[in-house]
Amino acid sequence: QVQLVESGGGSVQAGGSLRLSCEASGTAGMTYCMAWFRQSPGKEREGVADIDPEGTTNYADSVKGRFTISIDNAKNTLYLQMNSLKPEDSAMYYCAAERSFYHDGTWYCRGNFGYWGQGTQVTVSL
Repeated sequence: QVQLVESGGGSVQAGGSLRLSCEASGTAGMTYCMAWFRQSPGKEREGVADIDPEGTTNYADSVKGRFTISIDNAKNTLYLQMNSLKPEDSAMYYCAAERSFYHDGTWYCRGNFGYWGQGTQVTVSL
């Protein structure tokens, strides 16, 4: 049973930084694609960043150049370093995972994330 536990959220002033962490358990023996999503009240959930088993990363246009997704496989922990935070970054942030599949020498992600954490709140004020 895969479990994801986020931490690191909080309140910060605009221009500040936060680092979110997502500790994964129950993932031994499988390879996963990992991602961060966020959702604020009245808005749809949106993908923020993702990383595949080969370390390839993707970012939403709204966070490119400010956020960095990374993973420490030895600690089974996913990170999201958030710099130059803006009030519009305020949201509940969720960690997500999906099993990747291997084909012709490459790992693939379908974008169908079936495992989710409980979320950590980020609030950015002016």
